[in-house]
Amino acid sequence: MSTAALTTKQYIEEREDCYRIVGKRVSLDSIIYAFLAGQSPESMVQSFPALTLEEVYGAITFYLANRTAINAYLSEGEQLFETLRQQARENNSLLYQKFYTQTSPQ
Repeated sequence: MSTAALTTKQYIEEREDCYRIVGKRVSLDSIIYAFLAGQSPESMVQSFPALTLEEVYGAITFYLANRTAINAYLSEGEQLFETLRQQARENNSLLYQKFYTQTSPQ
């Protein structure tokens, strides 16, 4: 039996306080939210043509191996988004008022 050389690959890197697929601009968040919504890895590749199926599975595996830490990271991101959304709403209250007045059903 011959032994083939095996390699290990890193699929996720942390850049600028964000987890991304190595060498790509696709965030881990994007893959994880799709995974949690029940999207298949094959359909994720269609949604993110810059990724290979191997990279998608690598990202999912990274998430599953680090679920507690990544869930905390995602929660922090959601809280930051909500804070920024609220600040934007307060800083642009007239714009939001106008938008909701025009789009609300009558």
